[in-house]
Amino acid sequence: MEKVILVTGSTGFIGSRIVGTLAGQGFRVRVLLRPESRQDSSVRHREGVEEVRAAYSDAEALGRAVSGVDSIIHLAGVTKAVDEAGFTEGNVQPVKNLLEAVKKHNSGLDRFLLVSSLAAAGPALSPSPGVRESDRPHPVSAYGRSKLSGEEAAWRHAGNVPLTIVRPPAVYGPGDRDILEVFTMMKKGYLLSAGSGKRQRFSMIHVDDLIRGILRALNSESAVGQVYFITSPRGYAWDEVIEAARPVLGFRRLLKINLPKPLVFALGSILGSIAGLTGRPALINSDKASELVQDYWVCSPEKAQRDLGFTATIPLNEGIAETLKWYRTKEWL
Repeated sequence: MEKVILVTGSTGFIGSRIVGTLAGQGFRVRVLLRPESRQDSSVRHREGVEEVRAAYSDAEALGRAVSGVDSIIHLAGVTKAVDEAGFTEGNVQPVKNLLEAVKKHNSGLDRFLLVSSLAAAGPALSPSPGVRESDRPHPVSAYGRSKLSGEEAAWRHAGNVPLTIVRPPAVYGPGDRDILEVFTMMKKGYLLSAGSGKRQRFSMIHVDDLIRGILRALNSESAVGQVYFITSPRGYAWDEVIEAARPVLGFRRLLKINLPKPLVFALGSILGSIAGLTGRPALINSDKASELVQDYWVCSPEKAQRDLGFTATIPLNEGIAETLKWYRTKEWL
């Protein structure tokens, strides 16, 4: 009998890609959509994909959504919110409600895989080896705190549900709009960075490598009860990203502007205050500023390599070139 996998967050960058991968591998996929969500037609009409609509506050509808599935990959969440309450609503409450529904309606679930974030662990103190899974979490933002709270909510059900948590760092690839902003700046001949730009290092992973790592964790018995960073082999510098983009974007010179930390926090405070008045999340607020000024958003690949046999294989230059060409094809860049 074919395995049925429930995927939340299927309208997002990573979610839509993982649904396509699962369906292409012959799995039956059920996607959980909020009542107001609009699904990508390429996902909706893919053979083997079933839609179920349910609000995360609707216990009865969630029960129907989780009934009869073998595994759940929970990707849904928010990366931007006006305040802590917004992050809690998007990143904590859905985890609690989903697992309550599993407890009542699918006690034989094979696996609940929660996709969290490096932000839940916080930045590293040094670029090598980066944050390890055994390190005590110290998130520096409301987003990171909400992702950690989501993990803690999941662990409270670990005695009843086989649980695995994966924490990706920055994810890039065709379809991503966050890193698009960086390449748009480069195309215009400049790059803004916050804090100590020359010193900063960050882990990055191509979406296809991430999906491969997620599925490796989903199917590994040894991954039950574990947390894994699914990440690049090492942290990268801004200059490496610039050089990977240069052949495709064709710029000769690039003006690199490093905004001092006090200025970043001042901008965050002003824009955050405006967001509080308008009710719309700001591009930068005081909370986001705390993330931007960190030197080392780097996490260690060692545990995933050891336990899962996973290593990211898409080189940065190839992954960025592919992403940029896709942006151009879609006229995003």
